[in-house]
Amino acid sequence: MRALLLALTLAAAALAQAPKTELLWPEGAPGALGTEDADKPSLTFWLAPKPNGAAVLVCPGGGYGALAMDHEGQQVAEWFNSFGVSAFILKYRLGPRYHHPIMLDDARRAITIIRTRAAELKVEPNKIGVMGFSAGGHLASTLSTHFQAGEGPDFSILVYPVISFTTIYTHSGSMRNLLGPNPEPALVWNLSNELQVTSQTPPTFLFHTSGDTGVPAENSILYYLALRKVGVPAEMHIYQEGRHGVGLAQKDPVLSSWPARLKDWLAVRGIIPAR
Repeated sequence: MRALLLALTLAAAALAQAPKTELLWPEGAPGALGTEDADKPSLTFWLAPKPNGAAVLVCPGGGYGALAMDHEGQQVAEWFNSFGVSAFILKYRLGPRYHHPIMLDDARRAITIIRTRAAELKVEPNKIGVMGFSAGGHLASTLSTHFQAGEGPDFSILVYPVISFTTIYTHSGSMRNLLGPNPEPALVWNLSNELQVTSQTPPTFLFHTSGDTGVPAENSILYYLALRKVGVPAEMHIYQEGRHGVGLAQKDPVLSSWPARLKDWLAVRGIIPAR
């Protein structure tokens, strides 16, 4: 009987912590072009079993045309949960069906939901960050440089991010999916996020590799230099080897160390408790 009760208790605890997904707009998203799954942006809640108050909105990559929901979504959420950080995976709308500002609208809505429900989610409203991979890094950096009151993240984590649309380092596929085939030059400039950094841009951690031929490391470097110029705290790690899209790189003996550097940075910033 005791064994059965224990099993039921553990099962109930696991169920309580199981991730749940909610639509960003249950009554239909603004600007929706239909009612298919692709027209319904959502947020998946990965609440930490032992929360420390920190939270991260996770934006998977995929060139603004797909979403890497496993190695840039679920694996990341599970990693954050392992040391008390709650994670919220964003399924944002994609090109070429959708274009800017739809993706940014989805991200703004997501972080607003997290912040307004902070008490319910056991999250501190001033410890809500954004993390983005590749094109998701562009979305995260856009949220970090184009926010209005109450919508901005408290910190940013940019992982091999797409940043620049005005240099030779541009990832043309991401820009085309986001802005369409013939965007206005002013819009291209406005979404080249190294040019939009201000003193209000949140503290930022950047990870990239010199071996990334998909999105060159200069994207992170340009953003880092822009942060330094206006005095925003930033930390950047550029590893020599490594392809694009490695995620947490759990099976790579060298690259797998980068999440530990991120965890250290979070502790240095006072976002999570020091070890």
